[in-house]
Amino acid sequence: MSGSFPSFGFLRTLSFVHSTVYLALLVFWIVPGCAVETDVCGWGHGVLWIVMSFLCIVAARRGTIPFWLAVVVAVIGGVGPFAGSVGFIVEQRRRAQPAPA
Repeated sequence: MSGSFPSFGFLRTLSFVHSTVYLALLVFWIVPGCAVETDVCGWGHGVLWIVMSFLCIVAARRGTIPFWLAVVVAVIGGVGPFAGSVGFIVEQRRRAQPAPA
């Protein structure tokens, strides 16, 4: 189902947004005096991880993304959403390859 929600492109974009928020969280966590920014990015990361997990499970059930990618996002994404972003790059490159004859 190529036109179903959530689409591969939407999930890929949301994954990169999630990775960006997580990177900001790490930076603010290290820099002293950024408690408010750390809290905001921490909540953003938590909410995005829950949303990403739910949407990827739905997308895997609909065949939009492979099961392994949903597992990477839902399981590893809580402590390192960069893995999900890398997974989307890998899957996008796999899809761009011509099918074997």
